[in-house]
Amino acid sequence: MIYIENVFICIAAPLLIAVLCGDKNNRPVFIFFIAGTGMCLLSAYINTFFASCYGADMTQATVELAPVIEETMKLLPLLFYLLVFEPKQGEARSAIFFVAAGFATFENACYLVENGTSQLLFLLMRGFGAGAMHIVCGAIVGYGLLYVWRRPWLKVAGTFGLLCIAITFHAIYNLLLSIGGAVQTVGLLIPVLTVSSGIGITKLLRLKPSK
Repeated sequence: MIYIENVFICIAAPLLIAVLCGDKNNRPVFIFFIAGTGMCLLSAYINTFFASCYGADMTQATVELAPVIEETMKLLPLLFYLLVFEPKQGEARSAIFFVAAGFATFENACYLVENGTSQLLFLLMRGFGAGAMHIVCGAIVGYGLLYVWRRPWLKVAGTFGLLCIAITFHAIYNLLLSIGGAVQTVGLLIPVLTVSSGIGITKLLRLKPSK
């Protein structure tokens, strides 16, 4: 029997030591990463609870429950950071990506412990696919919040709308993976291609026109 709490401890313990021993300026990075892994752990508990309450099978829990719960839980550390600390945009961007990366890392670690390492190619694809998916969803919500929170009249509706977009993207990803075969491969590639496109567009926008 696998206890995901043990996985969390193995990941979080070295990071906590790094927080205590590292430079003060680098501490937020470790804290956001730990927050992401913690949200993933809590999401697993909540997902299991609701799946048991509603008698959902594995596919229903993966496609219908997990996207809603996981994206909501990923949003909470960012909301707390924005409300309490009112960070600058650069600091908020770091929080967005490291929370998402921590969430994806813990999810991949649990999958690895549960399913073993026999399929190296699939694990490689899943590692990049899941990581890219959580980064994309985190960027949708996080970057969107940086925009809508500057407009008080748009805060509530904008936050809800961004969360719905992230949930939809996450649900499509999980649905494609649950089908298997070539469709599963497509599902793994979509987030990676999305991230690659986003990076390319960002670099193009930063280029200054030559005189």
